[in-house]
Amino acid sequence: MRKPIKGFSKLSKIEKIEWIAATYFKDADAAKQAIKQYWNTDQKLQQLHDEFIENTITNYYLPFGVAPNFLINGKLYTIPMAIEESSVVAAASKAAKFWLDHGGFKTEVISTTKIGQVHFMYTGDFSKLQKFFAAVKPKLYEDSEDITKSMKKRGGGIVDIVLKDKTEDLKDYYQLHATFETLDAMGANFINSCLEQFAKTFKSEALHFDDFSEDESRIQIVMSILSNYVPDCLVRVEVSCPVDELTEDKSISAKEFAHKFVQAVNIAEIEPYRAVTHNKGIMNGIDAVVLATGNDFRAVEAGVHAYASRNGSYSSLSHAEIVDDVFRFWMEIPLALGTVGGLTNLHPLVKVALEMLDQPTAKELMQIVATAGLAQNFAALRSLTTTGIQEGHMKMHLMNMLNQLNATAQEKEKIVAHFKNNTVTHSAVEAALSNLRMMTNN
Repeated sequence: MRKPIKGFSKLSKIEKIEWIAATYFKDADAAKQAIKQYWNTDQKLQQLHDEFIENTITNYYLPFGVAPNFLINGKLYTIPMAIEESSVVAAASKAAKFWLDHGGFKTEVISTTKIGQVHFMYTGDFSKLQKFFAAVKPKLYEDSEDITKSMKKRGGGIVDIVLKDKTEDLKDYYQLHATFETLDAMGANFINSCLEQFAKTFKSEALHFDDFSEDESRIQIVMSILSNYVPDCLVRVEVSCPVDELTEDKSISAKEFAHKFVQAVNIAEIEPYRAVTHNKGIMNGIDAVVLATGNDFRAVEAGVHAYASRNGSYSSLSHAEIVDDVFRFWMEIPLALGTVGGLTNLHPLVKVALEMLDQPTAKELMQIVATAGLAQNFAALRSLTTTGIQEGHMKMHLMNMLNQLNATAQEKEKIVAHFKNNTVTHSAVEAALSNLRMMTNN
């Protein structure tokens, strides 16, 4: 019978591992070996990783790959991607190569403001609250000056603060809804610090506002927090070419491919079951670059999917059309990213990724990340509307299968050659490897 452990966080890393191995594993020594084999031999680097989070026992590796030949607004990029899923990097690279020869990707940052809110409860007359807000608003800015000083010097800061009445949705519920410009920083700490100061000032000043009754002056602050929904931090990415240039797949005419492609996007626009998988493919590209550059992919995911539902039904993030025999494929998505602060200054591979991208500003990174998402979506839809998604994906997945079956280097070489002209399935790979081993043994 397992018992809870007290003081776990105070144990050393070795002590934590010893307890975990003894408590949860039949073979404690094997468990400890598996955990320790991913430690970095550079103690300084390992300590850096240990201090990123709490209760660290080891490192969890993801492949760090690159997708070359991305032409974005006339500039050529090789895009870093951190992801474990087979075929994502290959698909993005293939899409990049196609559009390299057809004008490349055109991108534009539409807006960059971010949102934070002070959520509070108020039981009095709304007109009095409005009057109080008008009186206290300048002081909200004034009391935050120590926090905003550095950001303002760089051209950012608080853009606006508005009072929102949300009582139709929840009794007595109101917001201070603030917009911020954080430039090249993601800005989470900056925004949250400003919001907490707003809340402190708002609550204390209410106690001295003459028009409030004693009950009305007791504003209850529920919480102060940034929002990861950033519909006003938007980037647009687009590709286009004449329909008759869509001739890369010889199994289908350019015109038929273009029309099938547009129909596939139209289906994702109106069918949520398809839209979720469609958008997941977009996020394969986006998340991989967001993670490689040390940004918060969970925040990006949450904000993007909220945006996909903004009209009341979950829908495709990308869109396509054919007008005057020209194929257009585009996407507008919200992306709150940073290129300074956080892991960007700490993680060695994040530094490598950003230097590979020529030390982009946050706006430039928004455009690069969005491009990776659209490229991935183009590659997936091209496969779906021609050969099917499994043919290419399973061939990319072949090496994972062979590793699971403990194939040797020589066996891998022969099996890969065999499946260049054969359909890849797990059972087919098992059978081919078994036959190869029987032939070798005989």
